[in-house]
Amino acid sequence: MSEAVKLEKKTIEDYYALPEGTRAELIDGVIYDMSPPGALHQIISMGLSVKVYNYIVGNKGKCRVLAAPFGVKLSEDTVVEPDITVVCDRNKITHKWCEGAPDWIVEIVSSNAFHDYVRKLNLYAISGVREYWIVDPKKETVNVYLLDENYAVKQYQFSDDVPVSIYNGELKINIAELLSE
Repeated sequence: MSEAVKLEKKTIEDYYALPEGTRAELIDGVIYDMSPPGALHQIISMGLSVKVYNYIVGNKGKCRVLAAPFGVKLSEDTVVEPDITVVCDRNKITHKWCEGAPDWIVEIVSSNAFHDYVRKLNLYAISGVREYWIVDPKKETVNVYLLDENYAVKQYQFSDDVPVSIYNGELKINIAELLSE
């Protein structure tokens, strides 16, 4: 009979001791390596970031949009690097990371779909993130999760105008249009 392997819980200090340039996240004391994003991933990320940034600036909004690599510290044993992070409480932004739940997170699926669809969805739901998008280039879908007390999920196609809930639907993003620009 074999004994169960007990993994040593990692800390934020372990996370920051990783070699410079290492792409990883610390979730519940476990370090997960991240593969580098591909071209389509980066095109979507840049297009979304610019669209959101322009909306915020054009409406004299108080939120900040931050693109990976940028850390979000959700607890003492969890630091993630969402592809896009929107933070409306600027007091949460430190020189190092976002301290606490951002208002909106966008993850663009690349190598580990389970990570985005399950592990991070649950993490963001319990951490207080208001809106979570999973952009899936292979399926050409955007899953929108509204993580407030009225929890709702809706799936859109890349060709749809996807409303941003934290902006009361005033901002709509069409991924297909971003890709054609």
